[in-house]
Amino acid sequence: MVTWFFIVSLILMAAFKILVASMPNSVVEKIIRHFELHPVLDDTNASVTINGSTLKDTDKTKIIRQFNEALFLEKYYFPPQHEGTPVVINSKKGKRDVTFFLYNDEDHIDVIKQYKKKAVGYSLRSKDLQDNPLFTQFTSKTVS
Repeated sequence: MVTWFFIVSLILMAAFKILVASMPNSVVEKIIRHFELHPVLDDTNASVTINGSTLKDTDKTKIIRQFNEALFLEKYYFPPQHEGTPVVINSKKGKRDVTFFLYNDEDHIDVIKQYKKKAVGYSLRSKDLQDNPLFTQFTSKTVS
């Protein structure tokens, strides 16, 4: 009985390993895209708000493009506390709404990503986004 169980489980594990190792690239990319921390945003499904006013057309497209091109630096296990006015990006990913709060720091951008009831913090580096005149007027300081 134990021998049969071992043989059957060994065959199932080998089949699972072969199946996972030979997945098409499109399937792997879709799985990875589902779990990525810093997604690529589409400007048609996103809105950008600075200090309570919603940006339109070229300014919105420019900030979203710069956000998409930013380099991911590190994930924070405890999101940093900030004072100052964030740039808020509201986006729709699938069925759920995702909100990004961007805080300009001296050498990087702190991002707080909120979805469902979770909040995840991470940092980005984007010289273009940090030098953007719409973004630089709301420089914040990290509260220690």
